[in-house]
Amino acid sequence: MRLEIDDVTIEAAGTRLVEDIRLTVDSGAFVGLVGPNGSGKSTLLRSLYRALRPATGAVRLEGDDLYAMEARAAARVLAALPQESSAEFDFTVTEVVAMGRLPHRGRTAASDRDICAQAMHRTGVAHLAGRGFLTLSGGEKQRVLIARALAQQPRVLVLDEPTNHLDIAHQLDVLSLVRGSGLTVLAALHDLNLAAAHCDVLYVIDAGRIVASGSPRAVLQPSLLAEVFGVRAHPVRHPATGTVQLLFDLLPPTT
Repeated sequence: MRLEIDDVTIEAAGTRLVEDIRLTVDSGAFVGLVGPNGSGKSTLLRSLYRALRPATGAVRLEGDDLYAMEARAAARVLAALPQESSAEFDFTVTEVVAMGRLPHRGRTAASDRDICAQAMHRTGVAHLAGRGFLTLSGGEKQRVLIARALAQQPRVLVLDEPTNHLDIAHQLDVLSLVRGSGLTVLAALHDLNLAAAHCDVLYVIDAGRIVASGSPRAVLQPSLLAEVFGVRAHPVRHPATGTVQLLFDLLPPTT
């Protein structure tokens, strides 16, 4: 399912947070959104799971206006993992993952259980099934929430910093799982090397605007990274995969 963000501007309290964003994620592609803190990544993603309505522009799923869709219908095709998720009650892991099935009411309980069990197995949290969500570590919680999103069986997956709280092995495992899912994925990623290794296309956002887009190798150029992130980058080739990876140090002081 193709995702299109067409000239989206988002405002809050009279301030433009993102402006004139145009972005496309082709069906089955994994697209990364990268940028410095406060650049507008999370704000833009909130418009996709309808937490912030754009002031202008449109979000389309396979040509259909997301905001014209009934909420449950939208939830059957788009799942989101926000950067911050909270739970006021200590649901079990099984109960949290089962929440992903709410848009699909009408299916049999048995089929829901099988779908949730599969999602928990894929994300490595099946052994936590009976644990209370609030007792989990940050990384365990993150994997449970990804399982919930997969249990929703969406066609589009929106992820805001999905590797937060995960150790390096689980970071690689989760992003490999997402990339191999066949879903259309848009993910805000903080780690540029993870983005380069897993994404088909990168969009760079700075001060609420898209300033570059293209393949990781084309986008992650030292001049752009110096301008946007304020660091000196040294691109190298990964010895096993051939993907571009970056070494960083501070920019030399100006005189």
